[in-house]
Amino acid sequence: MKQLKLTGFLFFFFLTESLTLPTKPQDVDDVSITQKFIEDNIGYITIIAFAQYIQEASFEEVEMLVKAMTEYRDKCLADMTLPECSKLANDVLLENICTMEGLPQKHNFSHCCHKADFERKHCFLHNKKADVGFLPPLPTLDPEEKCQTYKNNRESFLNNYIYEVSRRNPFVFAPTLLTAAARFEEMTKTCCEEQEKANCFRTKAETFIQYLKALSSYQKNVCGALMKFGPQILKSINIAVLSQKFPKIEFKELISLLEDVSSKYDGCCEGDVVQCIHGRSKVMSHICSKQDSISSKIKECCEKKIPERGECIIYSNKDDRPNNLPLREAKFTESENVCEERDADQENFMAEFLYQYSRRHPELSTPELLRIAGVYEDLLRECCNMKNPPDCYRHAENKFNETTEKSLKIVQRECEHFQISGKDDLKYHYLINLTKLAPQLSTEELTFLGKEMVTALTTCCTLSEEFACVDNLVDLVLGELCGINENRSINPAVDHCCKTNFAFRRSCFEGLEADKTYVPPSTSQGLFTFHTDLCQAHNEELQRKKDRFLVNLVKLKPELTRVELQSLLVNFTNVVKKCCQAQGPEACFKEEGPKLSAKSQVA
Repeated sequence: MKQLKLTGFLFFFFLTESLTLPTKPQDVDDVSITQKFIEDNIGYITIIAFAQYIQEASFEEVEMLVKAMTEYRDKCLADMTLPECSKLANDVLLENICTMEGLPQKHNFSHCCHKADFERKHCFLHNKKADVGFLPPLPTLDPEEKCQTYKNNRESFLNNYIYEVSRRNPFVFAPTLLTAAARFEEMTKTCCEEQEKANCFRTKAETFIQYLKALSSYQKNVCGALMKFGPQILKSINIAVLSQKFPKIEFKELISLLEDVSSKYDGCCEGDVVQCIHGRSKVMSHICSKQDSISSKIKECCEKKIPERGECIIYSNKDDRPNNLPLREAKFTESENVCEERDADQENFMAEFLYQYSRRHPELSTPELLRIAGVYEDLLRECCNMKNPPDCYRHAENKFNETTEKSLKIVQRECEHFQISGKDDLKYHYLINLTKLAPQLSTEELTFLGKEMVTALTTCCTLSEEFACVDNLVDLVLGELCGINENRSINPAVDHCCKTNFAFRRSCFEGLEADKTYVPPSTSQGLFTFHTDLCQAHNEELQRKKDRFLVNLVKLKPELTRVELQSLLVNFTNVVKKCCQAQGPEACFKEEGPKLSAKSQVA
């Protein structure tokens, strides 16, 4: 397989992660360069698609499909007139997966193979599992061994890496995973030259992991919005994000761009890797072809070649707000004809309102902008049925300010809690809260969500743009909780918040109490059975075990108060410390475990 040429195939984070595929003609060179990229990297692309669709598949089974798809590519490059070469790449891929002998039965996806076209693709999408607790732990190699493996067989090393990461991130877009693979290879090359290899890998891996997690959360959040609420909410997200990023873009130009980017997000969300890559390249070409009317900050980016310009635009700053832009757009609150204009074309009217409000408020989060749009829409529904509508909607700005004030107070309260409590206590707070709200989730999911809530607050609570940062990141955590598939069910209260109103789900979750439908397990399921592995665990691993203990304790005893739960966690920590210092740790654990269990009964 040829050298991985990936630098620019991750297009936008908070910008074009919410964009998709344009339909208008573009420069032929761009199309051919993108097509050449896909042809050169067909092996990597196949691994991503297969590992995401069939997460249980072995690396050897993935390699068999890579061979089949490479042969298909070579056959079609030799003769494009062959009937099979007119099929969509994703359809060919799924056909090959379905015809692999014994594979559909072995991994329980035969039912998908009996379907065709859209229904087959949709079935494979629903076969993806966000909770990857069923997979073995991610293999880790000693740094020296890792470097030797890379040196001996670069292709196999990278293939295996892409396979392991893709199956654990089934909803991450292919361009993101390809860029991650390129960054992973750069990291490997750099660290293998260092004397302190382990330290190099550890330092660089943290940034790399955060990068992948952030993009994964955003992609899952937007795809979840699309799946649960349909294309209109996706369009609203795009309007808010693009209008903040490019405040000088004219509304007509924005609508033109939205026509290209909003209608075909399905490809990326459904895992159609080739369509996703093609589409993102087209988006970049569309934006750069209109850069004079879109942004003054991307000129140098657009002069770069296709593989580099995407990364450049991701990290470009938001454009400056036009000097002649008034603080308010009078058309929506002071005009006598607001109701008539709304009634003439409600969708376009509301889109323009969101555009005008977003470009004037770079300090607000995307969810807050959607809340304001929702408040305005509800207000007009009420006002336009009155005798004198202008008297009613003239006070709209007060409503907007009240809405933002409520959201701001939630963020301020959370940041104050962070300042007072510190990271560990804050994490325990969220682990307890989330487990009481959604005890049906796996322990892995709940510990992940708790950690992500803490990350959001520690990242944002000291920044000048605290509100937008916290609100955006916490919204991503809620997106993780709610999941992508529209048929995901947790419990009635959580499902209601996840599926009723995308913009206001945060305030919905704020009002939730512990799930009253939950029935805890009848036995402790080994929760108080401890072994000497606790003594071998390093700080980070021991912390993970403590987090898991707390979550499982809440699942077992949901009626306990936060004080009682944290007291039992302190007792657990003391037992570990005492027994690991004892002459016979195993005997100590055997004696102390039942005592801790008894304390939980009377807490």
